[in-house]
Amino acid sequence: MPSSWNASLDLRYEAAAGRTVVARRHEGPLQVQKALYPEGEAVCHTIVVHPPGGIAGGDALAIHARCLPESHALLTTPGATRWYKANGTRARQSIALDVAGCLEWLPQEAIVFDRAVVDSTIEISLSGAASTIGWDVVALGRTAAGESFREGEFTQTIRLKVDDELLWSERTRIAGADPLLAAPVGLDSKPVFGCLWAYGPVWSDADLESMRDDLPRSAGVTRLAPRLLVARALGSTTAFVRDALQALWRSARPRVFGGRAAIAPRIWST
Repeated sequence: MPSSWNASLDLRYEAAAGRTVVARRHEGPLQVQKALYPEGEAVCHTIVVHPPGGIAGGDALAIHARCLPESHALLTTPGATRWYKANGTRARQSIALDVAGCLEWLPQEAIVFDRAVVDSTIEISLSGAASTIGWDVVALGRTAAGESFREGEFTQTIRLKVDDELLWSERTRIAGADPLLAAPVGLDSKPVFGCLWAYGPVWSDADLESMRDDLPRSAGVTRLAPRLLVARALGSTTAFVRDALQALWRSARPRVFGGRAAIAPRIWST
């Protein structure tokens, strides 16, 4: 049994006679289940599986998904990603999404155990007529077990580029027991936070107001560029934040993907 896991997964989606098909290559314990088509052959639903069940200190995971023109892929996970407490080394995960078609990156939440040391990166590169929706939900500590994030570190970088122009970049660094965890200008004692990005149409003021009407007070939507929205939610439970972002996804999806209604992956209900 190795003391740490290095794993990579490369996915390539392309359109063939109206059907989105996926080719895959992997090394180590990262894989995808059978391609699913719950809303017709144009959209390929893909479930990314990490059999060890969690990411420990020293592990390094890399996922690269490429979506070619006229293809449409939706990626999710079968359950929460667990970042285990560190064993003296950092744990890393890098996500690279290269999109020339339509791509949805909708993993279930990440739970950062107390004493975990985490580096997470998400790089989104869009080109041509690409459109995308994605989200990321993080829980600091196993809140259901009464655990808080007292030691360790969570760092994350998210960047979105369109035709090599950087439109959005942010860097998060949260240390265990940081005063910002409780401060009103920080997480306000709410251990779960999430963000959603949506790039597609030119977003109108009416679009923003319509989506804001569906959100709780602890969530908000911002237009960072004419075609880019970023939304954020903060809560005491993963269910609260996940529900807020799913409401946004249901509202934004028809706008981003030419009227395509939101059909939730069945795995979210199991």
